[in-house]
Amino acid sequence: MTKGQDSAAAGIRIRAAYAKEAGAREAAMKLHLLRAQGISEGHNGTLTATVDADVVERAFYLIQQTGGVLEQDTMH
Repeated sequence: MTKGQDSAAAGIRIRAAYAKEAGAREAAMKLHLLRAQGISEGHNGTLTATVDADVVERAFYLIQQTGGVLEQDTMH
């Protein structure tokens, strides 16, 4: 396995903030459909998850569409 395959297998950790917890819940359900792992919703409207590299752009898009704002260190 090459180095690129190792990082893709490990996934990419994303974090987002939501003004409304309903948006975070909706995003969590949709991230499950993208087969995200380790999805966690905080009580303060935060969401974290790990997604495969091949769906990270779709994950970013759905976070934005559900009212979330990506935290700076997850943007590329």
